[in-house]
Amino acid sequence: MFTGFPEETIRFFLDIRFHNDAAFFNENRERYRQDVQAPFYAFIEELAPAMRTIDEQMEVRPYKCLARIRRDTRFTKDKSPYRDHLWLCFRRAAEPRPESLNFFFEMGPDTLGWGMGFWGENRRVMDIFRRQMAANPDRILDIIDRCNMPEHWLTIGGSSFKRLAVPESIPERLRPWYTTKELYVHRFAPEFRWVYKPELVDMVRADFLTLAPLYRLLRGIYDDVQSQESD
Repeated sequence: MFTGFPEETIRFFLDIRFHNDAAFFNENRERYRQDVQAPFYAFIEELAPAMRTIDEQMEVRPYKCLARIRRDTRFTKDKSPYRDHLWLCFRRAAEPRPESLNFFFEMGPDTLGWGMGFWGENRRVMDIFRRQMAANPDRILDIIDRCNMPEHWLTIGGSSFKRLAVPESIPERLRPWYTTKELYVHRFAPEFRWVYKPELVDMVRADFLTLAPLYRLLRGIYDDVQSQESD
């Protein structure tokens, strides 16, 4: 049962930030398992039933959902071997992470956020989404409205095309969606004190469930793209 992230979780992240080497981690491996991995696993397990109602094919096994504490440093200038924060993703089993549609949660000493969207840019899906917005804007607006985003303090995020021509038929409310490169919706400025409270999981669950209509719309486009590429 998730009872909130303990202070020890944050303390471990701070310690690994300032002692970022294999010797320290190996000496504190049990701390990691108890103070970081265990509460994240409990958090994932409490969310799992709701995620399966959104998509019955969603991967919900904790060890598959939680990011590894060890970083892949092969293609980055930062060679620090361990993360000082962690995230989890709910996406369909075995789908590659780049361009995938997922629900995410991230937490660290100075980081807290969650939402739903694409991992990076997915130009093929977004191009179809733009065509759907142009063809039937009222349908797209209805789906967005069903998500109750303002009530949940959810807002659209991601980088945008600066010079993309927007058709005059696109309503003002849809223009930020139309010009987005890497679309995601996330909770605006959650208070960090929620990290320590068991109610955090209820809040994240409610936000994920309210985004289900938008997820299913984008999931349908994603599946169509994958089907076309496999033909």
